[in-house]
Amino acid sequence: MALETIELQTRETPRFSIIVLHGLGADGNDFVPVCQALDLSPVLAKGGLRFVLPTAPTIPVTINNGMRMRAWYDIRHGDLRQREDAEGLRRSQLLVNELIEREGRERGIPPERIVLMGFSQGCAMTLLTGLRYPHRLAGLVGLSGYLPLLDSTEQERHPANAATPIFLAHGDNDPIVAPARAQASLDELQRLNYPVQWQTYPMGHEVSMEEIQALQNWLNALLIQEG
Repeated sequence: MALETIELQTRETPRFSIIVLHGLGADGNDFVPVCQALDLSPVLAKGGLRFVLPTAPTIPVTINNGMRMRAWYDIRHGDLRQREDAEGLRRSQLLVNELIEREGRERGIPPERIVLMGFSQGCAMTLLTGLRYPHRLAGLVGLSGYLPLLDSTEQERHPANAATPIFLAHGDNDPIVAPARAQASLDELQRLNYPVQWQTYPMGHEVSMEEIQALQNWLNALLIQEG
């Protein structure tokens, strides 16, 4: 199944791609304002950039009384580690893999010039997919999310992305993804020796301008290096 995408690009043939995965109940439009707020002028000078914002499939979500909505996987318990939807996670992992591969196959942008980024459920999909992807990616960005299938990460991760830079940010007052869950994800990534830049902010389950500024600086430094 091919995902519908919104695409923003600065040149006809960009050099870099950032694939942005939305959160539960949203769609590809959700992070267009964030993409537009990022000042990536140094990257644009290196050859241009494409944002790819897919929309997740519509599925029933248990925690919302089975209501059908856009979601990368089912959430069956508020704890997030209990009764994880491993099948749904892995199904969406294949969809994200295909987005990465399409950038190379049809557009000439190899994985090492692609950043995978996501918010909430999109963060979970970013970490799940990126750590297991069999070719090196430029970087991974996770906002207000967590590492799913945490206990199987060490066994399933691929050495191609063992040194891939990771930017993680979270709200100290997040009522959706508890800070303790995010901290456990950080602890596991650090235990596995991933290079993580960790940021926290006095906010809830949202994105702040301070966070966007930090992400902007990180992306500029990362992609100029990759350029």
